[in-house]
Amino acid sequence: MRLQVPGYQLLSQASNLNYSFSGTGVNVSAALARLGHTGYLISRLPDNPIGDAAEAHLRKLGILPNFLTRGGKYLGMYFLENGFGARASRVTYSNRQESSFNTAPEQTYDYKVIAQQIDVVHFCGITLAMNDLVRQHMKALARAVKEAGGTVVFDCNYRPAHWGDGGYAKAKPHYVEMLQLADIVMMNEKDAMLILGMDTNKTERSEQLQDLIPQVAAAYDISVIAGTHRSINGDNTHSLRGYVYKDKAFCYSELLTFAVYDRIGAGDAYTCGIMHGEFQGFSPQQTVAFAAASGMLAHTIVGDTPMSSERDILRAMVDAVGDVER
Repeated sequence: MRLQVPGYQLLSQASNLNYSFSGTGVNVSAALARLGHTGYLISRLPDNPIGDAAEAHLRKLGILPNFLTRGGKYLGMYFLENGFGARASRVTYSNRQESSFNTAPEQTYDYKVIAQQIDVVHFCGITLAMNDLVRQHMKALARAVKEAGGTVVFDCNYRPAHWGDGGYAKAKPHYVEMLQLADIVMMNEKDAMLILGMDTNKTERSEQLQDLIPQVAAAYDISVIAGTHRSINGDNTHSLRGYVYKDKAFCYSELLTFAVYDRIGAGDAYTCGIMHGEFQGFSPQQTVAFAAASGMLAHTIVGDTPMSSERDILRAMVDAVGDVER
């Protein structure tokens, strides 16, 4: 549950909050559903009105409830304070470890049954950071999908606040296991250096990327690795360039510069662009351009969940920003 302070107030100033339901799994499933795919969320919701509200929101987003279960009492929450100018946006997490999802018992999900009914499963490093029980669920489901001939997508998405002190060392063995199971991976050179402990003598980010990502792909037999480089400009606009590494070659998007309305979830929009391009048989150059445009548009939409259709994204790839669309 996302609890957002209105406007640009601080939590200490606000007297009301706007709530919605989100998370990487929600964002990815909903975005892919808008792109024409069938999206499911594999999760456990509290057996109370909060769980009812969450499921109703998922249905509204086009996410099918086939693999949702009920149990427990809580939903993980985060509070969002919007940044402005020199003050960055701030996310404060609450009640995550006690959530229904993070306390789901071992027998909650039938991995083999689920794996037989899906083609692709997406996992996120934020989920990987939760606890050993959740990590057990993730790895078991990933193995079941691989055994059933499906595709495993893993977004490294490392969050220091979830891993705590010494987080990179704690995270590394779990990331290694997920990379060994993954077919498509979202990461950049920082993940390779900080999480996997890889070394490079390059000093520029682009050179580090070109040095390390092929090594990761070869070491873990990953078919596609993709990610972004972002910079924040002095006028508060952001610039984004996407990359994809496939068939031992890099492809890059154009550098996109844009104003930002809501940044949360934009990385998931980029991930969905990469996944959609792979599913549709786009060339790597088409895929990375599509993904970058998808990520750009997500910055213009309030809320975590990307809401752009394929038509919206294709138009953004070729059209300059104009007036009212009529």
